[in-house]
Amino acid sequence: MGTTNSTNRPPQRPEPLTYPGQRAQMARNPNWQPPPSRTETPARAPLAATAVSGPGAYSISRNPQGPMQVFRVIVPSNVSPNQEFQVYAGNRIVRVRCPPNTRPGQAVQITVPPEDRVTHASQNMAVLTSAEGDGGGGAVRMNSETRLVNASSSTDGSNGNTNTTPTPQAYNVVIPPNVRPGQTFPVLVNGRTIQVQCPPNARPNMTVRIVPPPSLLSPPAGMQSATDLNRPPESGNQHSGNQLRTINQTFEVTVPNGVRPNQPFSLIAGGQRVLVTCPPNARPGTRIRFNLPISVPNTTIAGNESKTKNIDVSLRYDTEDGWIRSIRVTDMKFIWIRMDREGEVLSNNLKFNEKTSAFVRTINFLEGNDKRMRTGKVSLVPASEYTVDSVIKSNSGATVVDYAEIAMVQKQTFDEKSAWLQRTCKKLGIPWEEGHMRICVRREHLLVDSIKAVMSLGRDDLKKIWRFEFLGEEGIDAGGLAKEWFLLVTQAIFDADSGLWLSNSTNQMLMRINPASEISCPEDHLIYFRFLGRVLGKALFEGQLVSGHMVRYLYKYMLGWPITFNDLETVDQDIYENLKKLLDMKADDIEYMCLDFTITQNFLGETQQVCLLPGGEDIAVTGENLSEYVEAYFNYLILNRIKPQVTELLLGFYDVVPETILTVFDFQELELLMCGLPVIDLDDWKKHTLYTGTFESKGEKNKICTWFWEVVSNEFDQEMRARLLQFVTGTSGVPSRGFSVLQGSDGNIKLFTLNGIDMKTDAYPKAHTCFNRLDLPNYRSKSDLRSKLKFAVTHCSTGFTIE
Repeated sequence: MGTTNSTNRPPQRPEPLTYPGQRAQMARNPNWQPPPSRTETPARAPLAATAVSGPGAYSISRNPQGPMQVFRVIVPSNVSPNQEFQVYAGNRIVRVRCPPNTRPGQAVQITVPPEDRVTHASQNMAVLTSAEGDGGGGAVRMNSETRLVNASSSTDGSNGNTNTTPTPQAYNVVIPPNVRPGQTFPVLVNGRTIQVQCPPNARPNMTVRIVPPPSLLSPPAGMQSATDLNRPPESGNQHSGNQLRTINQTFEVTVPNGVRPNQPFSLIAGGQRVLVTCPPNARPGTRIRFNLPISVPNTTIAGNESKTKNIDVSLRYDTEDGWIRSIRVTDMKFIWIRMDREGEVLSNNLKFNEKTSAFVRTINFLEGNDKRMRTGKVSLVPASEYTVDSVIKSNSGATVVDYAEIAMVQKQTFDEKSAWLQRTCKKLGIPWEEGHMRICVRREHLLVDSIKAVMSLGRDDLKKIWRFEFLGEEGIDAGGLAKEWFLLVTQAIFDADSGLWLSNSTNQMLMRINPASEISCPEDHLIYFRFLGRVLGKALFEGQLVSGHMVRYLYKYMLGWPITFNDLETVDQDIYENLKKLLDMKADDIEYMCLDFTITQNFLGETQQVCLLPGGEDIAVTGENLSEYVEAYFNYLILNRIKPQVTELLLGFYDVVPETILTVFDFQELELLMCGLPVIDLDDWKKHTLYTGTFESKGEKNKICTWFWEVVSNEFDQEMRARLLQFVTGTSGVPSRGFSVLQGSDGNIKLFTLNGIDMKTDAYPKAHTCFNRLDLPNYRSKSDLRSKLKFAVTHCSTGFTIE
């Protein structure tokens, strides 16, 4: 380890210390008197230069065995008392606070802890493991030992793994305060109280898993359970910032008309949409009760600390058709439901329907051959079958965020949610004192060095604080180098010349995965996608920005958000339009198209025939199996042809970020989080706008257009302007040369366009992202335009259309 060199100095005399840029001044003034002793604690010390043997990732931890070191330092010019400045302490740089009554030029003595213990994280990258097949692209075949481990382990559905009917039913329970090993405590399961014995090695606030007897899994008649565990109010998470605590609130609701026993129905409870199953013996008009964790002010009422109050909940439903994230009260998992205008939960059709069907990606996480790099399988499931946990836990199993907190955050503004995300990530991260990482790279070999460093780390290392060093440069990472690193590596990997990503056909600013990346980089293309997933996850975890906007459905994959047939338009507009025409044809005419379950794809000039189903070349497309054909075509384009790349991208992303933490965001907000709010020049935007339809004659002087720009300029903040841009163009990105070079789906210039339409055509603004066009009805008042525009912009992420 690097130690201070005090050769040729008396042992009792501290070693002289200089501050950056002032060594020459110290050389000119070597004789000085020792000042009064004063001890200062150094700031987060950078890596000792002598410990770095080359590019790579280095683990830095405290060295409690080493001796304390004493140095003298001259206070630099322009430094006032109590102001901090940086100095060299041997091979380290520390931050010193100028003592009171001390002025520039005076010397002070400081004591610093032993130099940190520095070890190379690993000389080799972790090897990717293929969950299916023989591997390739940088991944290897899963060995027999790993297969045995995965076969013997069971997945609980967390972080995106769907497991809607576990057998037997297991529940997570937080041990209440003051409960010792061997003692029993009560837990409410499906409306019934059972006694649980605290395990020998458990302690208060730890989470343990219980499996109740099967007889307790069915709720008593007339009672619908809301949660799989029940904590005493005093054991809920404490929120120091907003002084909230979690309690189990009992709600009472009347079963609505038309609901039959065992049929689910949706309602608003505690400000959140929940899905309740009608008990077997209940009927419309019956009043039932259920429990739901909610956050309340952290105040107590004398003599009533643990009591909850029954309240009536009036049924309140959304009025628009579409997929809505809800909470299933039987196991407290987030699910997706689709509702009609009357608030009735719609069942999922077994047959594919281009207007109503939706799918969500699911991940089955598996152990890899290398413990640093797990693997997994990605697939699409119907949106109604997808679940994700509503609790975020630390590596130790302690609950960091519960459902009640997530429910509260979901209703907050984008800025508030962003701040909550950073606070939560800080809780999930590993403190600096417990170890941190130094990523050392050469600027001329930035991408290669970065990949080797990041891919050598385990998942725990990804949650440590990173500091960056560009070898051969004097820059000190106080945040600026990290910001530069994230932007540079993502810019390099999103570069279309790398062969990994392509500019999207419908929007040249959006990047999509190159299905032929294996041809471009046959030996290691999957390593690049795993690396990028880790970088994107780490950037989100640390609040850093990345360079590169992706197509919309990739953000949906990251969020576990429903993907619909309309998303196909962002993949291939021509195929999307052709499939729509096929669906509009008469059933008897389909067979005359002479189609089968194969498609022809062109990969870098090479034409290949792909079977959408096994034996697809022998299956003719008819009116009866048309929906099956469209679904298979949809699945191939949206996932199957890029499944290996998407799998590694998502595995890398979830190596850092727990999926539950993202449930408070929509896919538009995720893009803004990762790429930042754009700097929008309103004058340039307005200058390069076309006016068509009923606006063509008067242009920007049309009353509706005047109102539009007044609302955007005076009443929309930066976030709302970015959302409007996303709504119309498909991305929040602005071309570097401004709106004058905004491109359309054909790669040609398509300026932002306001198209006037009659109110009878549409009541809400409608976007055509392929043409950067906004259809704007001729509203009668500015307030009407404002409300309808804001509604359309903020609700387009839910996936439903407004007709």
